[in-house]
Amino acid sequence: MISGRAGIATPWRLGIVLLSTMLNFLVGGLSAQTKEPPPGVDYPRVSLSLGYQLDARWPRQRSDYAWEAMAGIAVDPDGFIWTLNRGAMPVQVYSTEGKLVRQWGSGLFQSPHQLSIGPRGHIWIADSHAHAVYQFAPDGTRLRTLGIPGEFGDDERHFKMPTDVVETEAGDVFIADGYRNNRVVHYSGQGKFVKQWGTLGVAPGQFSLPHSIDVDSQGRLYVADRNNARVQIFDQTGKCIAQWKNLMVPWTVRITDRDEIYVCGASPSRWRKEDVQLGIPPKDQLVMKLDTSGRILSWWQFPLGEWGADKQARPGTLAWVHGLGIDGKGNLYLGDIMGKRVQRFDRVAP
Repeated sequence: MISGRAGIATPWRLGIVLLSTMLNFLVGGLSAQTKEPPPGVDYPRVSLSLGYQLDARWPRQRSDYAWEAMAGIAVDPDGFIWTLNRGAMPVQVYSTEGKLVRQWGSGLFQSPHQLSIGPRGHIWIADSHAHAVYQFAPDGTRLRTLGIPGEFGDDERHFKMPTDVVETEAGDVFIADGYRNNRVVHYSGQGKFVKQWGTLGVAPGQFSLPHSIDVDSQGRLYVADRNNARVQIFDQTGKCIAQWKNLMVPWTVRITDRDEIYVCGASPSRWRKEDVQLGIPPKDQLVMKLDTSGRILSWWQFPLGEWGADKQARPGTLAWVHGLGIDGKGNLYLGDIMGKRVQRFDRVAP
């Protein structure tokens, strides 16, 4: 029998000694093992995601007229890149290789906001400060004016800071009107008013700065409802079919012949007390590609460029991306307001 008197081991004391010995052995063993890191892993350096690489040499030949805010970009069926800036020569057209092939528009606009190309090759330009939308031949001959330049209003004949315009295969014209009227206006191919829809608000079918508009092959209209951080989809009667929310603050929407919906803008934002428009200035720069159901096919984040009196956005960054063009190979042509330039980003396949 083991006594519990001082100096004589009891069972519980023996247990503590044994446990302490085992712990010291384990800790010592672990310490020895962790002195040296495990061997590294040679991970396969294979990118399964697509990407975009800046073509810093594009365009190869620049206009003698300086670029200002680069508001609109479109790629025509022949692959020519149409650019719209707010400088002395607003419309400049470049070849895929980057050669300047045409320019016009001096003195025609107050603040050209967006450019699109119709199915018959006509050039459409929305001038937000002139409260007018113009149709041109490719050589710059003005063919039609919608709205009354210099007059704003909210009736059938007036706009109030329109932002974008799209022409359908049938020749109908839909205008995003825009910064003040928060509506879509529909005109026939003959320029006659058909209808309008939309009021300021957040419900489906309402708008808070409809900033861009385009149409898919089925005739559905996609509206970048910027302050509401969503894209709304309509039929041509104005019925809201769907809305894509919680994806981004959309600035421009453009649709390819393959019904790929590209949207540029910034990550979703919430209103701050000091905001006049949502997400100004943007916190980042995104381009997203979706299908007609709203499924995201891919997206890419571009570095946010600097702007200001003594600052200049570096090549490859974007400072308020506003113009968006896509060529047949999926290369992106992006124009920014504060960066005052168009840049080409070549698609890099996985």
